[in-house]
Amino acid sequence: MLVFYPLAFSGICHGELTALRAFEADAQLLTVSVDSLFSHRAWADQEGFSFPLLSDFWPHGQVARAYGVFDEAKGCALRGTFILDGEGVIRWSVVNPAGQARDVADYIKALADIS
Repeated sequence: MLVFYPLAFSGICHGELTALRAFEADAQLLTVSVDSLFSHRAWADQEGFSFPLLSDFWPHGQVARAYGVFDEAKGCALRGTFILDGEGVIRWSVVNPAGQARDVADYIKALADIS
């Protein structure tokens, strides 16, 4: 599960990443934002996140652009989630604006449908 989020230390992102802990047993969770490695380390330590928080800091937003979820005007990713299979094929995705949280129930259904 590849999860793009706008910025660390923000309210909606905190809530989403905290909720995503529940899926670590069902899927490999990778999260991505344009924050630096140092910001990610501080946030992971503060929140107790054990899954990888990946930096798309430089080249700025390149990975988010590759997945079509980079907001050029704001300089950060939208809330894009991609569930990939073992071969790297996208099996399910959802993209929400930066200010709109994703529905955890959608993840549960998507993972059940793919399994």
